[in-house]
Amino acid sequence: MITGTLRAWFVAIGFIALAGCASQPGEGGSAASGSDLAQALASTTRPQADRDRDADRKPVELMTFLGVKPGMTALDVIAAGGYMTEVLATAVGPKGKVYSQNPPMIYQAMDGRYRPQVEARHANGRLPNTVRVDANLPAAPAVPPGSVDVAVTALNFHDVYNMDPKLAQPFMKGVYSTLKPGGVFGVIDHIGVEGADNVKLHRVPKQIAMDAAKAAGFVVEAESNILAHPQDDHTKGVFDPGLRGKTDQFVLKLRKPK
Repeated sequence: MITGTLRAWFVAIGFIALAGCASQPGEGGSAASGSDLAQALASTTRPQADRDRDADRKPVELMTFLGVKPGMTALDVIAAGGYMTEVLATAVGPKGKVYSQNPPMIYQAMDGRYRPQVEARHANGRLPNTVRVDANLPAAPAVPPGSVDVAVTALNFHDVYNMDPKLAQPFMKGVYSTLKPGGVFGVIDHIGVEGADNVKLHRVPKQIAMDAAKAAGFVVEAESNILAHPQDDHTKGVFDPGLRGKTDQFVLKLRKPK
């Protein structure tokens, strides 16, 4: 999760300029079974820190819900350190492709912690089906418009909206333009309550994300409670020591119409 003026700069410069595309979707291949994906994600080739986070982030259930299949092209939007990038790389398999996208200024955020994480994750070709994209979208030809089957952004939308609500729809439209017709965008975020100080809490009401998605042209196909944490009453900040990593989160499956 990245905060402050960095996020606004990224969205304002990066996504607003994206244009649409009318290319046709490709075939993603047969879906891997949940047990196969779970076994692959349990491999010691994945960082132990990632595997320690799986119990709370539920990557197998998330990939199943979003319909991620071997052979697909995926996009991790604002990948930060790349936890979701590696999950996607495992789910799409060696015949698939993952764009791991970060705006360049992300490496100046959070005391520069993300640069070494990203460099370690991509070092020595350890994720051969992944393309590191250190650029603002649109980043053509790195991420061709209309080329992506499934995109995911995890715990980022609240920062976009909370910095300036006017940036929410351009953010959604930017991702929309990278997707093939029929493509999916998964949005995961900390649940906020309308009227609360969600800027301070680093949260956002689910309805706000849904409204921005619809305004950008998406269909809200489904939502999931796989990342629900009932003990979170939405009144504390997401960095609270007793809550961090276990916030109540919504998961939206947005579809670009064919």
